[in-house]
Amino acid sequence: MLVTTEQHHDLPSGLASRPLTLADLDAVFAVYAAAEIEDAGQLALEPEDLAGDWSRPSFDLSTDSIGVLEGDRFVGAAEVTRGGARAEGAVHPQARGRGIGSWLVGWTEERAAAVGAATVGQTVPDGSAAQRLLLGRGYRLGHTSWVLELPAGREVPERPLPPGHAIATGGSTERERGAHRVIQDAFDEWEGRGRDSFEDWAATTVRRPGAEVWQLRVVEHDGVVVGASFTLVDSQGVGYVDQLAVERSHRGQGLAQALLADAFGRARDHGATRSELSTDSRTGALDLYLKVGLEVTQVWTHLTTDLPR
Repeated sequence: MLVTTEQHHDLPSGLASRPLTLADLDAVFAVYAAAEIEDAGQLALEPEDLAGDWSRPSFDLSTDSIGVLEGDRFVGAAEVTRGGARAEGAVHPQARGRGIGSWLVGWTEERAAAVGAATVGQTVPDGSAAQRLLLGRGYRLGHTSWVLELPAGREVPERPLPPGHAIATGGSTERERGAHRVIQDAFDEWEGRGRDSFEDWAATTVRRPGAEVWQLRVVEHDGVVVGASFTLVDSQGVGYVDQLAVERSHRGQGLAQALLADAFGRARDHGATRSELSTDSRTGALDLYLKVGLEVTQVWTHLTTDLPR
């Protein structure tokens, strides 16, 4: 049965809302995909991304998601994650201009406040309808993200590892947990970034649907993981470095560049015809990626707003 949430009496006429279920994955993916193509000009999201996100132990579809339907067709959806600090949402391009986006943003703000978040934010393509909507509601810029591509025919120069360091493939619990530790410690340095549990991290990486052992690579020093990368090859043949981090005490020795060259090379070995990654203004890594030959192809902005206590 479809129900309209009590908080949102302004849902446009003819529409209904309900929490999402696992059975909705393909239909919701179709909405997100259409919106991403419209706003960013190309599609990077895959159904496996949603499946991984929805399987995180910290995420409850029954309370942390909402879908908007017209009849039996989804026209919009949204989710709130990371203790309310992060929201995702989209409206199908054919259903825009009817107030659905504003309704969904209102729902994410109310859900985030209900779980105790002080702020909530969304990352959206620069210049998109979603960006205009959020700015119009008083959201402010949190950080900027860039998608970068390695041009055809170009390779990231390899860097020799310092003595005592070696690159290895994941596949053991010890290496997976070591990679998780290094990545989370590095991401903890970002302002406003919460730490993922191992189970949440694994659901979107090494336990992601279709994940293979080769995707996780680590740098070990005397048997201890001090650097890690996780790489995907999507259905369009894009090798995407989803995560890359080096322990603070081992930076400045070329480990990040060595991992990057290794990740792109491994992706090509597994069918990739293009190489991409993303970074944002919190990491300070943009100059490294530009220096080794990557070029910016997309700009996204993370916009945030304060929530009432």
